[in-house]
Amino acid sequence: MSNVLSITNLHVSIDGKEILKGVDLTIRRGELHALMGPNGSGKSTLSYALMGHPNYEVTEGSVTLDGKNLLELESNERAKAGLFLAFQYPTSIPGVTVANFLRHAVTNIRHPERKEGEELIPMREFRKEIKERMDELGMDPEFARRYLNEGFSGGEKKRAEVLQLAMLRPAFAILDETDSGLDIDAVRIVSEGVNKVATRDATGVLVITHYQRILKYIKPQFVHVLFGGRIVESGGYELAELLDAKGYDWVREKHPDAAKDEDELEPKPDLVKAGF
Repeated sequence: MSNVLSITNLHVSIDGKEILKGVDLTIRRGELHALMGPNGSGKSTLSYALMGHPNYEVTEGSVTLDGKNLLELESNERAKAGLFLAFQYPTSIPGVTVANFLRHAVTNIRHPERKEGEELIPMREFRKEIKERMDELGMDPEFARRYLNEGFSGGEKKRAEVLQLAMLRPAFAILDETDSGLDIDAVRIVSEGVNKVATRDATGVLVITHYQRILKYIKPQFVHVLFGGRIVESGGYELAELLDAKGYDWVREKHPDAAKDEDELEPKPDLVKAGF
């Protein structure tokens, strides 16, 4: 399993508009990182580009897992290499149960050479493991029989993402605004699940968020500020506290060139629909 995720001078465009303008970031197994920034700074763009969304064009830079070029791989191959993305807005899949989805996903991750139609992991083994993970996350067993995200509340969708994280055991997990749309109790419950998984599996985690509230529960060792399409500040947890207290005005004053780029990146309706 990979131990280092390295992002170097990453430039990403969507519909010909450059969003990321040279992002540098290194995450190691077992580390907790937070990526903060105002709306439209490019946080979700980074997550989608890392996972290989076809609408996001990487025009310069590199992303590697232990030296292996991630950008040469398809999205499913990136997942098999050890990368996981928890979506801000998870998609519903009517007719496919949580358990059935996870049994196929887990089999393909653990047996990357498997071809469609070949045997899945044994049902007895899978049932035992999913029960253990759901007990660990405080989830009702009935949850596994429901169609994936169909009729789920915001909190249930995010807990389903954490269950996927727990079952797939990736080397690196990107949590794209996992706190979005959740009340404070749901944020706490989801965060506790992430902490358990990250601790047990030594997962490297990148939490993408606007606000400090989730970081009170998933307390990162490293905090980064994405502004104007690049990381302009990095520090410890105290940086998140500073942003919570003072907002981003001081970042704008300290980095005028990035502030100019940030103004140009102000999200338009079409970009918001695209997930920017």
